Amino acid sequence: MLTPVDRTFGESFLRSVDDFYGYGVHLLFNDWWETAPREVIDKYVAALEADPELSALAHGQWYAPPLDLAQLDNYPDGTLGQAYRDFMRSNNLMERLAEGYRELHEQFSADGRLDRMPPILKYKVLRGYQTHDLHHVLTGYPATPFGELGLQAFQLAQVEFPYAAMWIAVVTGHMAFVDPNLIKPAMDAISHGWSYGREARSIQFIKFEQRLDQPLEEVRREFGLGRDCRRVAATPVTPPELVAAASI
Repeated sequence: MLTPVDRTFGESFLRSVDDFYGYGVHLLFNDWWETAPREVIDKYVAALEADPELSALAHGQWYAPPLDLAQLDNYPDGTLGQAYRDFMRSNNLMERLAEGYRELHEQFSADGRLDRMPPILKYKVLRGYQTHDLHHVLTGYPATPFGELGLQAFQLAQVEFPYAAMWIAVVTGHMAFVDPNLIKPAMDAISHGWSYGREARSIQFIKFEQRLDQPLEEVRREFGLGRDCRRVAATPVTPPELVAAASI
């Protein structure tokens, strides 16, 4: 018999469902480990171990040095480095996002909250924060609420992982029980990202930081990327309340 969801954790989950900007998945994810059923954790580990290439990359435990945007100014137009630099600057994104999340992760680790998180899953989330914005650039998903949702569905399609799965669970919970205006645009983004991720070659754990000098379109072709993501970026005629609030 499958172990049911812990009811204390369920309260944290509902808190995210109610207001996923007020209590985001980056917090919910870390809440889960103390009460997560061992058989569920093992299934997530098995999903990473099942693909020999993915498993080898994950066990390599490679982290990129922090990227300094100023160092990317010499990359010519059309390169991955130039596209990443322009994406970060045009969207006013945090240059040190991965370092900030690592600090949060270490705070949770220090109080024992993450003791049951296997090393391979720790690596997945920490490396994922390093590559997150590069994955936006490579896939074409914009830095918008629906672009983010599309990218999370893409990631989940490429490997079963609780962080992305929680994103989908929280958003679908919100659209079902809090704001039905979210249903169509959210499902458009999820279905787009899911099919895109299933079709593309895996981009998980790839050392794209070592390929910033290469043409973006060349790298995209290598991994089967390049879908039109403009529909995902569109704001619906009747915007969901949380999305409308985020746009103010």
